[in-house]
Amino acid sequence: MNDTRLILAGAALNQTPMDWDANLFNIKEAITEAKLHKVEILLLPELCITGYGCEDMFLSPWLSEVAFEKLLLIKEWCEGITVCVGLPVFLNGLVYNTACVIKNKEIVGFTAKQFLASDGLHYEPRWFAAWPANVEQQFEMLGQSYRIGDIVYEEQGVKYAFEICEDAWRPNRPAERHMGKGVQLILNPSASHFALSKTDVRHKLVVEASKKYECAYVYANLLGNESGRVIYDGEVLIAQHGKLIKRNELLCFKDVDLEFAEVCFSETPQLTEAIEYLPPIDENKELIAALSLGLFDYMRKSNSRGFVLSLSGGADSSLCAVAVAEMVKRGIKSLGVLGFVAKAKMFSLKDAAFFDTLTEEQAVPELVNRLLTCAYQGTVNSSDNTFTSAKELAASIGAVFYNWTIDEEVKGYTATIEQVLDRPLTWDKDDVTLQNIQARVRAPGIWMLANINQALLLATSNRSEASVGYTTMDGDTAGSISPIAGIDKAFIRQFLIWMQQELGYTGLQYVNNLQPSAELRPGKEEQTDEKDLMPYEVLNQIERLAFYNRFSPQEVYQKLLEQNLAEPEMVQSWVTKFYTLWARNQWKRERFAPSFHLDDYNVDPRSWLRFPILNGGFKEELSKINTSENDGF
Repeated sequence: MNDTRLILAGAALNQTPMDWDANLFNIKEAITEAKLHKVEILLLPELCITGYGCEDMFLSPWLSEVAFEKLLLIKEWCEGITVCVGLPVFLNGLVYNTACVIKNKEIVGFTAKQFLASDGLHYEPRWFAAWPANVEQQFEMLGQSYRIGDIVYEEQGVKYAFEICEDAWRPNRPAERHMGKGVQLILNPSASHFALSKTDVRHKLVVEASKKYECAYVYANLLGNESGRVIYDGEVLIAQHGKLIKRNELLCFKDVDLEFAEVCFSETPQLTEAIEYLPPIDENKELIAALSLGLFDYMRKSNSRGFVLSLSGGADSSLCAVAVAEMVKRGIKSLGVLGFVAKAKMFSLKDAAFFDTLTEEQAVPELVNRLLTCAYQGTVNSSDNTFTSAKELAASIGAVFYNWTIDEEVKGYTATIEQVLDRPLTWDKDDVTLQNIQARVRAPGIWMLANINQALLLATSNRSEASVGYTTMDGDTAGSISPIAGIDKAFIRQFLIWMQQELGYTGLQYVNNLQPSAELRPGKEEQTDEKDLMPYEVLNQIERLAFYNRFSPQEVYQKLLEQNLAEPEMVQSWVTKFYTLWARNQWKRERFAPSFHLDDYNVDPRSWLRFPILNGGFKEELSKINTSENDGF
């Protein structure tokens, strides 16, 4: 074939389920920007008209009908350009996840997704039907007939086709068949959720596909916290013949992030200069970027006016506080001061005029002061160390800080129950009760502040606590959003040190010198989390082996023994405690505030890991763990 040069582009979009006006505005912005750069083919993300996270609303025929009406509006914006846009199509009682190709204001066809994601966070087979390979047919909509199926398209003599997200992650992916049809360009519109280090896998997938299939490959992902729990990194990749040509900055605060490149198609194509990509990604940098963007989108899309936090001075609440501060810092860096203020949707014109007089460095603590209110709620069991930790951290980032005690409220509830039972409550007999009432009494006051501020209350539970139920319902689990519930405690502890050293949050020096403790028992007992449970590194290993690797309790026990972590009796007690507490506390995990998916797995039953509330408690499985039978380990 003759040399053909095409300017190709992918655009990451920050969409919201069923927010038609905002979604179409972003799509129009992407098309307008692409035209300015004389782009010939623009790829937009999967299901970007409706949003990917519509859940069971996809089963309602009207949703697809509205999406099609919006598609017809988009079509009119596509003069002189080919645009690929995602939407559901309702056909013969089934819903298909499609990418529609619009060329110069004409709909050319709809490619339907062939492989549906059904693992981890994904429930696509609940909503969509898989399209069979090599099948194409016609369908009618609003009096017009359209092609749908496994279609090969053409642009200026260059043949191209699609892999829609999951399609590319399967061994018998569509690209295997497309190459035999002379396809030289693969387009991949995706809604691929963020997880630590996932971008490394995705980069390999795209670049190696472009090499194996001797083609150009364009990938465009969704961006931001789309529907509450899932964050998208907005990755855009353009590769050809095993070389990466373009890659954008991930997890940015923009609504539209477009990358483009001129690509040569010929028998011996002249390749654009490649970008050097050096994995692995720093997971600490990834995590703070995802947390920041996730919090910002959750705040603005819920029309909330900032955050309220019960700042205990411990690791978890300290991380939540710094995440808000970093949200402001990163948002300003990405959007500018006025851009951040406008996008937050909570400030008056007078406020905007004030912030416009500040430098970016001055604006960060001022905005944190408007967006984050913290309170330390001490008891007789609280230490001076945690108070200092909370106070100094809040001051260092500019947050509003309040301090009060809850001893009188605790005494009131305790006295009521003592009168009802006609006996005193004691630590020997009522340990859990006396711990929990302190945590629960903290909730009403902090909720009042959240209501007064019209703000989101941040819950502070982490994944390790969720696994074993080491948390008080209606206490530290109270909140509108639980941003760190997908992160384990061991990671959090090193993450706080990294943020102090690498990001300059000097206020973290106090918490980084403390052992994690609930501080609910009298101080003389020197309560710590790990004394109550087990070493966090061990807890996290058991959790991962059990639910990510899906080993049985006996297999988990044997794998821990092989590491010589402790005597067999101690390992047995750890494994038994973990599974017993896990089985007993599923009802707690069912009630947690919405959490972000940040790692390659989580324990949220409404996203990654379902488990029966009523269950056998692993009694038979744990009975098989007998240290005498494992002396060889």
